[in-house]
Amino acid sequence: MAQPWMLAELPQRPPQRRARAAPPPGTSSQQPRPSSVRSARPVGVRARSAEDWWWDRLAPSGSGYHLLQSDSMLLVLPGPGPARTRVQRRAARRTQRPVPPASRAAAVKARPRPAPVSEPQQGPDPGWGDRIPLEILLQIFGLLVASDGPMPFLGRAARVCRRWHEAASQPALWHTVTLSPPLAGRLAKSGAKAEKKLLASLEWLMPNRFSQLQRLTLIHWKSQVHPVLKLVSESCPRLTFLKLSDCHGVTPDTLVMLAKACPQLHSLDIQHSMVESTAVVSFLEEAGPRMCKLWLTYSSQTTAILGALLGGCCPQLRVLEVSTGINRNSTPLQLPVEALQKGCPQLQVLRLLNLTWLPKPSGRVVTPGPGFPSLEELCLAGSSCNFVSNEALGRLLHDSPNLRLLDLRGCARITPGGLHDLPCQDLEQLHLGLYGTSDRLTLAKEGSHLLTRKWCHALRELDLSGQGFSEKDLEQALAAFSVTPGASHPALCSLNLRGTRVTPSTVSSVISSCPGLLYLNLESCRCLPRGLKRAYRGQEEVQWCLEQLLTSPPSSS
Repeated sequence: MAQPWMLAELPQRPPQRRARAAPPPGTSSQQPRPSSVRSARPVGVRARSAEDWWWDRLAPSGSGYHLLQSDSMLLVLPGPGPARTRVQRRAARRTQRPVPPASRAAAVKARPRPAPVSEPQQGPDPGWGDRIPLEILLQIFGLLVASDGPMPFLGRAARVCRRWHEAASQPALWHTVTLSPPLAGRLAKSGAKAEKKLLASLEWLMPNRFSQLQRLTLIHWKSQVHPVLKLVSESCPRLTFLKLSDCHGVTPDTLVMLAKACPQLHSLDIQHSMVESTAVVSFLEEAGPRMCKLWLTYSSQTTAILGALLGGCCPQLRVLEVSTGINRNSTPLQLPVEALQKGCPQLQVLRLLNLTWLPKPSGRVVTPGPGFPSLEELCLAGSSCNFVSNEALGRLLHDSPNLRLLDLRGCARITPGGLHDLPCQDLEQLHLGLYGTSDRLTLAKEGSHLLTRKWCHALRELDLSGQGFSEKDLEQALAAFSVTPGASHPALCSLNLRGTRVTPSTVSSVISSCPGLLYLNLESCRCLPRGLKRAYRGQEEVQWCLEQLLTSPPSSS
């Protein structure tokens, strides 16, 4: 199968004929040559230039290819190409035009001064950028847009030449856009002026560039959110994701209008924005059946939004995240676990970040809920101690066999026995780190081996930082990675033992048993020699730590 395009070097001159052999000794080199060896070119026949020779050799007529010249290279591209201009053909032939032998001497004596060749009346030469095929230019622009976003690159690229303008105008490159006023965060008067200036540009950009927009993020909009979202509802029917970060003035009518105009909108992120609960509830009532992802910031109005979710307005919800804002709310969140399982049965990701929450009491008769059979990630991490217990965790995960990630950082009341009773068998990430916990809490000193023996075949990340397990218990726990079933190497690649009582022999054993270990945190490990209590990143640093542990003599910490 032919390649879509090739490169060929353009030589400086056409290929030379093979050199004649030297005359035999004793013969004159001035002997007349037979006319049959090399005859004179007939009068009026033009010689072919090097460009013509390569043109016919690499892209002959009828082959389905054409050439584009760029400096010292030729691009061989499929499909019929533009023919060379008359000026190019004349310039190539002028240097090779033959002169009859009879008039050659006279032409040398009376050579007229060449008349200046008038250049064609065209615009400035755009250079190599205009000769790149549009499909290749779109791929290059697509890579830049994927890494840095379409703005401001596409706006600047459209000013280079017509070809770049055509490429930058393709709506397919404008599928993900982030809009933030340039003076965001300054004085309110200056910020409002910047928002109006950007809004004036969007009045042209929206209908002309955003017809295929799928993901839109608005940051630091204070006064012009409604006009922007109105433009989106009029020009972006394919919108699927909307994020409002630090935005004010979002009304119920605005979100409902957007939900009706964008039938594919299924993800809404309003974290750290001032949005009334009535606006969110009205939006969920309109777009709830197709909603898949929802991000919220916990406040006094979150209860009304959760009430709508518990009522079953979003039966297809896959991701639910509730986190605290900058001003943390100290009021505990009471979450009716069983009602949430009935209202969102398809939930795959549940994150309650940095929240003080309590499962709502189930009454005298404990009736287990339907569970989350599709749940793959549960994150209950917090910066301080919370009230999550083994009983609450069991109510959440009693029917979640597909769980892959469990983040319980800060949950000091969870014990290894409670984790061992969970139904998930292929847990890949387990985070049990304790940060800033109170000294009055009694931490478990045994049971860590129950976790590693159950999940050592699948664990990729394990965080036990700050836990109070004894030296012997940690030795038993980490020894499980050296006896993985099937005689295969463990999948462990990240291990955090910060602040634990792990010993040098235990660390050496786990490094030797896990060749894929890329991150190892040994900070504040009191049983390790001095100089080794730090974090190691990368396989080279981890192996260096192993060498130091094997060669250094035992020393006090």
